[in-house]
Amino acid sequence: MPKKITNTLEFELYNSFEKLSQQDQELMLGARNACNTAYAPYSNFRVGAALLLANGQMVFGSNQENAAYPSGLCAERVAFFSCSVQQPDERILKVAVTATRAGSGIFLMASPCGGCRQVMLEYEHKQQQPIEIILQWGEQQYIKAGSIAGLLPFSFNMDSLISST
Repeated sequence: MPKKITNTLEFELYNSFEKLSQQDQELMLGARNACNTAYAPYSNFRVGAALLLANGQMVFGSNQENAAYPSGLCAERVAFFSCSVQQPDERILKVAVTATRAGSGIFLMASPCGGCRQVMLEYEHKQQQPIEIILQWGEQQYIKAGSIAGLLPFSFNMDSLISST
């Protein structure tokens, strides 16, 4: 009989910004502000990401498009890679992600692409500690999960490269 594997994502749903903790509100505001630095002339889809580090500092990222697709980079990867360069030894506690259509002022559902999920999971694995993620899910809803790992079932990490022989 085949073995059944269950992978579940546990998350909390918040129906208003005010129901988020003060720290989560500040992080989400950082992600919203980061949308303003996006370079998205082709898609007009502006994504912002904000990381909260263990030392209390925040690092931001926004998507950066390029006419030579796929040379651009997503907001999440910009933030994580910037953090790795600027503060390589600092643990990442949380990440917030949001998106808006250029000129609309309305925040949209924002869910990281597969590549970003893989990159974020790499940092979670590297620091051997979960990274909470908060996603804006429309204008007034937010999803919060305790770990990136639940967003990427059957993930690939450095353990996959180590031979068991």
